[in-house]
Amino acid sequence: METLEFQAWPKIARLNRDMIITEKIDGTNAAVLVTDDGQVGAQSRSRLITPEQDNHGFARWVYANAEALAKALGPGRHFGEWWGGGIQRGYGLAKDDKRFSLFNLSRYAECDFSELPNVALVPKIYSGPFDSNAVVNARILLEINGSYAAPGYTKPEGIVVFHVAANQLFKVTLENDEQPKGLAS
Repeated sequence: METLEFQAWPKIARLNRDMIITEKIDGTNAAVLVTDDGQVGAQSRSRLITPEQDNHGFARWVYANAEALAKALGPGRHFGEWWGGGIQRGYGLAKDDKRFSLFNLSRYAECDFSELPNVALVPKIYSGPFDSNAVVNARILLEINGSYAAPGYTKPEGIVVFHVAANQLFKVTLENDEQPKGLAS
């Protein structure tokens, strides 16, 4: 006979709290890992990567810049998007021009990236109280202005809405947003 187990209903976050809207960059999900004792590593969305088993050169870049990354980011798992020439949309950048844009704007706002010129935060489009009009306006601004991450690039992917109280991300793409990813062309 199966044992009954209590499972509580989760708390529900209030919708009318702050949100942050950023540009959704079309590259490859990546993370820099820094241990408490200063070891540095890399991962893709689905696995640990090394310079020998890499993902678009991200692991090679991480290992080549390990000391500066550890100093700038500190211990933790630092998620972002590895993007640029030869990755997804490419953003009009040369094949060897790749960049790492960190996702968590609040966590990295005070970081000094001066020793890592190809590291930045994903561009913030809006920050403030939840407002569905702000989501619509951010999407329109991206369509009109093009990419904030790569000025002059006119086909950005979309936006990411981070609801602070819910600690939840939502994406809105500029093309085929109404279709599941596997069906969008």
